[in-house]
Amino acid sequence: MKFHYDIETPVLLKTFLQEQFYSKKMISAIKQNGALLVNKQPVTVRKQMTEGDTLEVVLPEERPSQNLIYYHAPLDVLYEDDYYLAVSKPAHQNCAPSREHPHESLIEQVLAYLNPDSSQTVIVPHIVTRLDRNTQGIVLFSKHGHFHHRMSDVKMEKIYQCICFGLLSGEGDIIAPIARKSDSIIERQVNETGKYAKTSYQTLSASDRFTLNRVQLHTGRTHQIRVHFQYIDHPLVGDSLYGGTHPSIQGQALVCTDLKFIHPVTHKSVVLKDSVRQKALEDLFQQLCRES
Repeated sequence: MKFHYDIETPVLLKTFLQEQFYSKKMISAIKQNGALLVNKQPVTVRKQMTEGDTLEVVLPEERPSQNLIYYHAPLDVLYEDDYYLAVSKPAHQNCAPSREHPHESLIEQVLAYLNPDSSQTVIVPHIVTRLDRNTQGIVLFSKHGHFHHRMSDVKMEKIYQCICFGLLSGEGDIIAPIARKSDSIIERQVNETGKYAKTSYQTLSASDRFTLNRVQLHTGRTHQIRVHFQYIDHPLVGDSLYGGTHPSIQGQALVCTDLKFIHPVTHKSVVLKDSVRQKALEDLFQQLCRES
């Protein structure tokens, strides 16, 4: 992939790249496996550019990790452009391989989607937003490491819906620090030694036994929504790790329904919604209410 820039004021090439949000790691990779051309001539980052120059930046080719195996399966694409891809993740699928689930992850599925000819990898996906294995909904990928880096300073608004046990009413904020549980590498807990975490919720519908909530994350701690709802004694339905075991639901009733951000390349607003999985969660809530 190439980017073209018209230089309007004298500037050192390295300085210009930094101003355009190229990371140190990416600048080094471009020097090794990409190209920097000023007026169609190869140059180094020490080139002093002048007004009227034309700069062409050729991003380096990437290679996927050897641990990734192409997983050819239908993918639910919500959004795609030259730089990013957003998909809808089902429950019971990892975003990335793990020791317990080494293959058939979402990133391997995206890798196969972006490269139909698996004998030649052209585009290597990078996970921008992650979801737990049993959480459903929107996951955003970049199509190059450079675009992944560009998202590091982008403010994203992520909205979830969940079903919790018990009657919860109105709206509120859960502000409680989250830390790793001392006797587990997976489980988290509210602990004063942990990192600041804030979750806002709004009740959408409720019965005596279950509540459907709209949830917004203000921080991004591991298992944040699940831990915070356990902390207020309303664990998510199906979340056996955090006290929400249900006889017929395996995995937390939690969906990332909305994602909003300003595109770092086009500077346009991107508004994503997973209407199908949101509707499925709302239908599940109605079913639980009827059966209770």
